[in-house]
Amino acid sequence: MRGLYLRSSSAILPAGERRRLGEYVREFSAKRILVLGDLMLDQFIRGSVHRISPEAPVPVVQVQTEHFVPGGAGNVARNLASLGAGVILVSVVGDDPAASRLLSDFAGHGIRVDHVLTDAHRVTSQKCRIIAEHQQVVRFDRETTGSLGRASEREVLRRLPAALADADAVIISDYGKGLVTPGIARAVIARARAKRIPVTVDPKPENFGLYRHVTCVTPNVHEAWAGMRLHAAPGDEALSALGRSILARLKCSSVIITRGPEGMDIFQKGVRVTHIPTRAREVYDVTGAGDTVISVLTLGLASGASIAAAAVISNCAAGIVVGKLGTAAVGASELRAALG
Repeated sequence: MRGLYLRSSSAILPAGERRRLGEYVREFSAKRILVLGDLMLDQFIRGSVHRISPEAPVPVVQVQTEHFVPGGAGNVARNLASLGAGVILVSVVGDDPAASRLLSDFAGHGIRVDHVLTDAHRVTSQKCRIIAEHQQVVRFDRETTGSLGRASEREVLRRLPAALADADAVIISDYGKGLVTPGIARAVIARARAKRIPVTVDPKPENFGLYRHVTCVTPNVHEAWAGMRLHAAPGDEALSALGRSILARLKCSSVIITRGPEGMDIFQKGVRVTHIPTRAREVYDVTGAGDTVISVLTLGLASGASIAAAAVISNCAAGIVVGKLGTAAVGASELRAALG
């Protein structure tokens, strides 16, 4: 079934559009993107190990550094901001130090947080990783994963029209922590469609049914199989059938399945599957690559690029990010240079 696939960026884009890739990136700073999703705070504690604890057979980590970065939908927001875009966040956090740290970080990067709701009954998701000698020793999480209470859901729905007023596109960044309820998903998709702006989704497999009629969903291979509740099967033919089945089920305009070192595949109704090879030369860390893909893809669509051109740009951006250590973002000038 390899004949179903087009396999290079040069083959899938007309020459004129290839020349315009850098121009689309220049448009990013004029766009405003609404990000609706689960916010997280990622904490990294790094140190060295020289002995085993006498209290239990575990390493004793001598702490050397500690730092915090936004994760989940927060990393999507930071990716967008690093590319010069305006960002409007819609989310819910707890009344706790993790929320304060997140909101302060967002404000420092010019990200709007006036539509982030504080719910004292919830805990802001925080993931703490203990890393010794470049090896993660343990991770511990603090979070609330249940769906929003009715009062918080009503308040999010009340805030959506104002949040959408200035938006050029919407990203739903669903990490399955409870923000993306059926009612909220329906409301934001319907309002964005009425406004005729793109809606892209970084999906959680158990919530696949909520993403009907969006512009694009961007699962990785594992999420795509799990979202359709199917056992994974090898080969291009099986992946092609999977992508087509997602298109049919969600009635969305396009599906992009990201394939790690194998690049990504684009599915559209009535169009051959398009394969875009990875742009990474060396892979140091894949953390946050999916957030980069959906951020750049959405900015491309908001800037007037076709789904194929936006995917080529996002694939290039992901190739840059995985060549960096830790949760990273790419800047507009860096991306334009990589696109040539």
